Amino acid sequence: MNAPVKIETTLKDWETDQEVRWCPGCGDYAILKAVQRTLPQLGCDPSNTVFISGIGCSSRFPYYMETYGFHTIHGRAPAVATGVKLANPDLDVWLVTGDGDGLSIGGNHMMHVLRRNVNMQIMLFNNEIYGLTKGQSSPTSRIGTKSPSTPIGSYDRPVNPCAFALGAGARFIGRGFDVSKNLPDVLKASHAHQGAAFIEIFQNCIVYNKDVFEDFAAPKGAGDRQLWLEHGEPMLFGDPKVGMDKGIALDRDALALKVVEVVDGDWEAAGVLVHDATNRSVCHMLIEMPFGPFPMALGVLYDDPRPTFESAVVEERAKSSAGKEANLAKLLAKGQTWTVEADEGHPTD
Repeated sequence: MNAPVKIETTLKDWETDQEVRWCPGCGDYAILKAVQRTLPQLGCDPSNTVFISGIGCSSRFPYYMETYGFHTIHGRAPAVATGVKLANPDLDVWLVTGDGDGLSIGGNHMMHVLRRNVNMQIMLFNNEIYGLTKGQSSPTSRIGTKSPSTPIGSYDRPVNPCAFALGAGARFIGRGFDVSKNLPDVLKASHAHQGAAFIEIFQNCIVYNKDVFEDFAAPKGAGDRQLWLEHGEPMLFGDPKVGMDKGIALDRDALALKVVEVVDGDWEAAGVLVHDATNRSVCHMLIEMPFGPFPMALGVLYDDPRPTFESAVVEERAKSSAGKEANLAKLLAKGQTWTVEADEGHPTD
């Protein structure tokens, strides 16, 4: 269970005395502040909270949170976080990773923590580059990305993190970007979800991949390029100054999504879909929408809880130990054992 007892804290209670060592202008600063502002609003307890990370720029996160933390090894944060949650299911566990750490060397571990549905929040910072190791292309780098490892342009088809998570069995998928004012709402929704909550956060690497997300994240004209999803609300987007004049509808013949014009605010007549966060099929279509012809789908794309892994483990432990005596000496003596005793002619020492 996440934060069973709510307490009152402020942003300052979640800040450490450590110098924040990211490049000036890095999007990680904005994400850090978003988390530090959100946790007090949730009533979380720093003494009951754990941040676990792998390797990379994003993985310095535990140093900057006044909580328990574990900076682990490359790609293995999901395994360590699973162990922490199983050892103490009451802890509020946050996993911080990047597109390289979580989807390359750590892809196998990420897949299993999602399919098992271990109750934690997983923040994947996606800057489409290896930032800490000096700008090589990563699993999410776009085709044509020029880097030290791909000097004439990458020809490797990139991973779609949310599609990966959905395919691995994730029951919560959210999306946001570093400087978005809506990112805290996605974090709050992920925390309320019981199970593995996967949040892809687009993060601007100011040094090696600057402004790669400006096509949809830039403030000017953002309304036409961002689709912020909210359960039970129509999928509308557009310039808020003139009204949300576009929407997402279903092309029933092609079984695909399409953009439609909304006249005089009558979105129902235009056939605009109402977002159902429990609909896995629509979530898949939203994830796969090509940006350009479509806006970028952001917010809570999917939220359909099921029983968590650790709850099943706790139940199994309780059943297997019911009516049994906790006796270590008896357990060690079980089976084939030998007792070695000394005699006067052959002392054991």
